[in-house]
Amino acid sequence: MLKIGLIGCGKMGGALLRGVAQALQPGQEMQVTLCDAVPAAVEALQKSLPMPAQSAQPLATAEASDVVILAVKPADMPALCQSLAAASGTRLYLSIAAGVKLADLESWLGGPQRVIRVMPNTPALVGAGAAAFARGGQATDADAAVATQIFGSVGTVTEVPEKLLDAVTGLSGSGPAYGYTVIEALADGGVLMGLPRAAALELAAQTVLGAARMVLETGLHPAVLRDQVTSPGGTTIAGLEQLETHGLRRALIQAVRSATERSQELGN
Repeated sequence: MLKIGLIGCGKMGGALLRGVAQALQPGQEMQVTLCDAVPAAVEALQKSLPMPAQSAQPLATAEASDVVILAVKPADMPALCQSLAAASGTRLYLSIAAGVKLADLESWLGGPQRVIRVMPNTPALVGAGAAAFARGGQATDADAAVATQIFGSVGTVTEVPEKLLDAVTGLSGSGPAYGYTVIEALADGGVLMGLPRAAALELAAQTVLGAARMVLETGLHPAVLRDQVTSPGGTTIAGLEQLETHGLRRALIQAVRSATERSQELGN
């Protein structure tokens, strides 16, 4: 039985638990313990889960669990982890607090606790997330497999060295906002050319979704896929020429760079 504790019952934590529950194989069971400073958040999450979930204080949540997801604000992590250091035994802690380093988590938790730091993103709320994780010194291959199971239930997941998590933040952590801006701009272009707003927005969002699925499902490089829809002297190359003229590619690259550097600053 998978015994999971969640401390911080916000949207991301709830999405993770629901994803894991939906991905359980026949015969598999999961025990859930919830903890949040706001009782209403616990109650709301209990109602949305397909299995009973008990509630407890942080220390009791940890002691009832083999895996504890730490989903509180970064500023609250030191006090929380230091309180959890009193928990008997060892377990796997999965932290999704942005910028909080593995060395600090391990120090605050004390003892030989196994820690994995994860950077998810908000599309996990609709099962289309992109997450990356880095493991601490005590975390095992089995722990990495658990992290992959949990975060893979709501999207894709990959392991990286901790030094690259800031780049993950700049790319996929902040990336949904870049995607929303592209979708909005495409829809505005459709409206400019006479399309009704609702139709333009639906076409823009579905087009970006479809392009992303083509990259993931075909395994082809985006440039190859782009060439397949770019005819000599046609409409697509005319549009691409304007994107290059106005620097879309460079703007996106620089957005990732700036967000990565900001993440580095916040973590210092």
